[in-house]
Amino acid sequence: MVFDAPLAATTAHTPHAWMPSSPCGSGCIEPVDEVSGAVALARLAGMVGLVLSMPLATVATPKSRRESLHRRYAHAALSCLGMKLRVIDNRPENQRSAAGFAEAGSPMLIVAGHISWADVVALAAVQPVSFVARADMVDWPVLGKLAKLIRVIPIDRASLRSLPGIVDQVGERLSSGNRIVAFPEGTTWCGRAYGGMRPAMFQAAVNTTTPVQPVRLRYLDATGTQSTVPGFVGDDSFTDSAKRVLRAKGLVVEIVLEPQQHPGLDRRALAKRCEAAVRGTDRSRHTAADTEWIEAGNTRVQDPSVDAVPVW
Repeated sequence: MVFDAPLAATTAHTPHAWMPSSPCGSGCIEPVDEVSGAVALARLAGMVGLVLSMPLATVATPKSRRESLHRRYAHAALSCLGMKLRVIDNRPENQRSAAGFAEAGSPMLIVAGHISWADVVALAAVQPVSFVARADMVDWPVLGKLAKLIRVIPIDRASLRSLPGIVDQVGERLSSGNRIVAFPEGTTWCGRAYGGMRPAMFQAAVNTTTPVQPVRLRYLDATGTQSTVPGFVGDDSFTDSAKRVLRAKGLVVEIVLEPQQHPGLDRRALAKRCEAAVRGTDRSRHTAADTEWIEAGNTRVQDPSVDAVPVW
């Protein structure tokens, strides 16, 4: 997967070893440099207005112009969240597109590290896309309505048996010329630490010979320093995380498009190549024990109560 909220706060399912989790929690989140209450309230009102108007605007807009409409809405949503968007394109000239990730009708699997629910808005501002998303996201306030509108591919993390079917759905969308975003870490991390990219979703690209676009995504504060304020981790609820973002001052979301990867024949090798493209020489920064565990190739914290099973 995927678009995912913190495990501890959002699911009562018994953990399985294939369900990744992260050591990130409230201790990762730095103090918020806050705007005034009036500004935060105005931002919230703007977001509510966008969510209420977008379905009607979509119906009233010809299909040929809806991508442009949705892109403008995503930019407006970032503005309502008080975020500026910075896009850096490191791809060679023959891979670049004025449309964003790819030309219209060109399929692409887009993979990125997962920090926040705001990742979805930021990526959609580059170019409208569909997402692989946790099944209950459609019930979330605000984002739930948008999730239905952009035709998310829902996944139940508690059901390992459903994973091959989800991969098939992603493959079908790619074969139809869609752009699909997946977050292969499988859960959110604070941004200063991160997990490995799990290989399952990459199989859809291998099956359809679809190019994969690695994306380096991070949040910065007004000084240009990496910020964990937008992180959606630990015991965060969506509401608490959204309040923190709406109150924050001077946030920038930076999206770096790294060179596309040919899918090849091996999903695991493809996952490793994309992870290397996204992470570069960065090192996950957490406690020494967590870092040692993560950098040994594990993507979840140690839990002796859960037996290890192979990751599909």
